[in-house]
Amino acid sequence: MNIRAAACLALLVPFATLATPDAAEGGKLVQAHKCEVCHQSKVYGPTGTIYLRSDRKVTSWAKLKSQVAACNAMLKAGLFPEEEEHISAFLNQTYYKLPVK
Repeated sequence: MNIRAAACLALLVPFATLATPDAAEGGKLVQAHKCEVCHQSKVYGPTGTIYLRSDRKVTSWAKLKSQVAACNAMLKAGLFPEEEEHISAFLNQTYYKLPVK
């Protein structure tokens, strides 16, 4: 392996670890930004009701990530894209159980 290839690989490794969404980190972000409290106030049910309803709009991993990004933008929460990924992973693990592609 030549030195340039090794250097490129060394630079890309940290980005690969950042690309993996962390559900535990997402749970902390959901708590910190009071996401579930806001959603619960819209459906007047127990925590998670909005995510588990039969007519939910989120039916795929891509739609889940899109919905989290939309909430971030509408509420001006200031989340970074990797934080949106963490939240998506948390919601998927906790409620949706969608295949991740």
